[in-house]
Amino acid sequence: MLVVRSLTRQRGRSAWAALVPVVALAAGLLFATSSQTAQGGDLRAGETTELSVLIAQREQVLAQQQQQLAALRARAQQLTDQAATRNGDVAAAQADGDSGLLSAGLVALRGPGVEITLDDAPRRPDRALPAGARPDDVVIHQSDVQAVVNAVWAAGADGVAIMDQRLIATSAVRCVGNVLLLQGRTYSPPFVVTAIGDAAAIRAHLAASPQVAVFEQAVEDYGLGFAVRERPAVSVPAYDGPLGLQHATAVGE
Repeated sequence: MLVVRSLTRQRGRSAWAALVPVVALAAGLLFATSSQTAQGGDLRAGETTELSVLIAQREQVLAQQQQQLAALRARAQQLTDQAATRNGDVAAAQADGDSGLLSAGLVALRGPGVEITLDDAPRRPDRALPAGARPDDVVIHQSDVQAVVNAVWAAGADGVAIMDQRLIATSAVRCVGNVLLLQGRTYSPPFVVTAIGDAAAIRAHLAASPQVAVFEQAVEDYGLGFAVRERPAVSVPAYDGPLGLQHATAVGE
């Protein structure tokens, strides 16, 4: 029995001795591959950098496509205008379409109104949060922007824009963290809502909104920025995004 155990140990040692060079070679290849891939840098940091670069590239492509879209629309309008001079049916259809441009938000507007600014709470020198606050408490959220926009619409505003984007009936306000996503573009705070309309009515609806009241409580507690400024004249651009609906739901009475 002792002889058998001795032989078994010897065979095990021989097998292990044969495997050691193989394992060492595989490990060496793995380290070399990782070093070549990273090229002296942090692989995880590289992924983060690539993501930020990808976002910037996609925004650049979007900007180019929007320029192309604007040029095509201008060309289509030119051809339509030419056809309308020769065809009465085209002229009538064009007149019907033009009558709805204003209500659809496809015409730039200028008039008296307000500028409403929403901003994150300023950073303290020691970067500490206010007493009892969480990181989410000191940044602007989608619900804050949406509450302000809803109150402005309820006040009967003739035109509304966030940053440089005109809002229409199908516009959606979305945020990821404290970054605003609006019609394919990203914006960082402060967020500026521009509205053409009766300033007194807009202030009254902001004061009456329960959702805005929740936001104003956070403004008081955590130092978020919220300012409503009346302007004798503000401008909102024409909407230049896609007009087709992607999703729709029928609601019964």
